Amino acid sequence: MTSFLPAPGEPLPHYVSTAPFDPYSVEAMTDEQVRVNQASQLRLMWWKFRRHRLALVSGIFLAVLYLSILVSEFLAPYNLHTRNMDYIYAPPQAVHLFHEGEFVGPFVYGRTMTLDMDTLKRNYADDTKDVQRLRFFCRGDSYRFWGLFDSNVHLVCPAEGGQAFFLGTDRLGRDVLSRIIYGARISLTIGLLGITVSFVLGIVIGGLAGYHGGVFDLIVQRVIEVLQSIPSIPLWLSLAAIMPATWSPILIYLAITIILGLLDWTGLARAVRSKLLALREEDYVLAAQLMGAKSSRIIGRHLVPGFMSHLIATATISIPGMILGETALSFLGLGLRPPITSWGILLTEAKSVSVIAFYPWLLFPTIPVILVILAFNFLGDGLRDAADPYK
Repeated sequence: MTSFLPAPGEPLPHYVSTAPFDPYSVEAMTDEQVRVNQASQLRLMWWKFRRHRLALVSGIFLAVLYLSILVSEFLAPYNLHTRNMDYIYAPPQAVHLFHEGEFVGPFVYGRTMTLDMDTLKRNYADDTKDVQRLRFFCRGDSYRFWGLFDSNVHLVCPAEGGQAFFLGTDRLGRDVLSRIIYGARISLTIGLLGITVSFVLGIVIGGLAGYHGGVFDLIVQRVIEVLQSIPSIPLWLSLAAIMPATWSPILIYLAITIILGLLDWTGLARAVRSKLLALREEDYVLAAQLMGAKSSRIIGRHLVPGFMSHLIATATISIPGMILGETALSFLGLGLRPPITSWGILLTEAKSVSVIAFYPWLLFPTIPVILVILAFNFLGDGLRDAADPYK
């Protein structure tokens, strides 16, 4: 019987395969398994976020909304300050497609106004004989686009010599829809700028407190507790009162942004501190310290990226608070002032109960506020779930 074992004292034979190494040759996997195993962390997060339909729709809605503020002048049917004195407190006009059984295209009916001498209320009635076709990509009210150049091109315009108030008018005959579109630019951007201020303060102060600890951490925690114990409205009142009435609208806008950021950083600072207290004991932090890395580099390059997904989810939840804060300040008369227009300023038109009873369309600015708040909350839920794609 032939033996394949080597003779005593001889080395065992060693064979090296020259074929290319395939790590998946041992266990056969399907194409879907290969795609998942080779996907990056960011791609896995996107796949999980995409399965959250409500968050995906909310993200698309917010993206479209923020892109629209770049061309507010073009989207608005009227200029922000255009007054139609013949149509004060005019109710919304319905858009029709058919007139007497025939397709005409998008149009509105003309209006006739009568004054009730008993209540002094203006009553508007549609004139079904006056068909006013809407124009698209047309020339209408003049405006200065972003303060750079003059133009008069709009997405939609009323008929020549006609009027089209899709959401009605206010006490000065100004189109409510146009003012909502213009107000979105302020109300939406103030949330982004405010969260930027809040994030800078929260990450820097919370990061230093969590990384170094000691006396600095003790002082920061006491300051945060004092700030969080102060009621919001009195604090808003005091901060808004220090702004001089002679300031320009731009300075007031920046001051409101800073105020909102100063009030919101405490919660984020505590979250960052708690994360860094746990992460600073990791081996890679010790290795960076032994290599001579500075605290700012360790925090910024090694610790903060470890929970960046948590910060993103926190931002999507904090931005609605900023928007509500600006709306509340402007509604109370403590925030932005005309000629700047925001959703909060528009809501000041509906302070009176009689106005709400007779002209309920002045409450339409609450609709975009509610939709944006809900969209940010749904988006935050989706991002929080996608932050850990392995769950």
